[in-house]
Amino acid sequence: MNVKDIMSSPVYTIAPEETVAHARKLMLKHKISTLVVAEKEEMVGIVTKTDLGKRLAQAEPMWRRRPIDKIPVSMVMHENPITIYPGATPAQACELMIENGINSLAVVNREVLGIITGTDIMKYYSEQDIKTKVSEVITDDIVFVHRHHTINHVIHEMEENQTNYVIVNDDADEAVGMITTASVAFNQMADNEGNLPSKSIKMTRRSTPAGVKEYRYVKEVPLVAEDIMTELPHVIDINNKATNAARIMLSEHTIALPVSNGGNIVGLINRRDIIRAVQQA
Repeated sequence: MNVKDIMSSPVYTIAPEETVAHARKLMLKHKISTLVVAEKEEMVGIVTKTDLGKRLAQAEPMWRRRPIDKIPVSMVMHENPITIYPGATPAQACELMIENGINSLAVVNREVLGIITGTDIMKYYSEQDIKTKVSEVITDDIVFVHRHHTINHVIHEMEENQTNYVIVNDDADEAVGMITTASVAFNQMADNEGNLPSKSIKMTRRSTPAGVKEYRYVKEVPLVAEDIMTELPHVIDINNKATNAARIMLSEHTIALPVSNGGNIVGLINRRDIIRAVQQA
């Protein structure tokens, strides 16, 4: 089995001067996570959902002052992307991804033939008869946030802990959802004046002596974690096979699964753990 046998093709491209908003629309339309950035039919970069999430989630003024439809792809793409030959093995692709901290490789033989991503690796791995257990590859500690924490707090926790996902807890400290950098990228979109999204809530003052609540008014408040979280993925037992974890991630379209031991969530197994398992197999 070679990279050419498991890569994604055709390749969708975007020009460096086109906007991040357009890149987002292409990803949504074609249900993809990676775009090749090309200029005069030559590849000059790669942009992924994770890139959008990490860059657009930054609290730097340059992002706050520029509306999403005016930020060029060139400001968020990876320049000089790492490439691989179509005849390379999946293990070699995994090694390149791990060494360079990336999730996508352009497959090139004079021209770009396709893209191999962590999802392609998981598809390949899920079809193999490998005995590796979740306990042998799990690496992630869990970062928790409360459902009422602001998106800015969520972003801070991701950056502080260098993670692409957090688990959302409710008031009883029960896990109720997950947020990924992709969640942030596809929800944390500034308006045309560069303001972050918010929601309107109705506020009611204290009841009158007659028992009637009056003076309703609407207040603008920032979005919070529960506004953009996704439903908590399937929880997998720590003694289950890593190949089963890969299958579940694929079926639930997620990049990580909570891992339980004796009924308690003790960690996360993520796409990078699966990539490392392929490399070691």
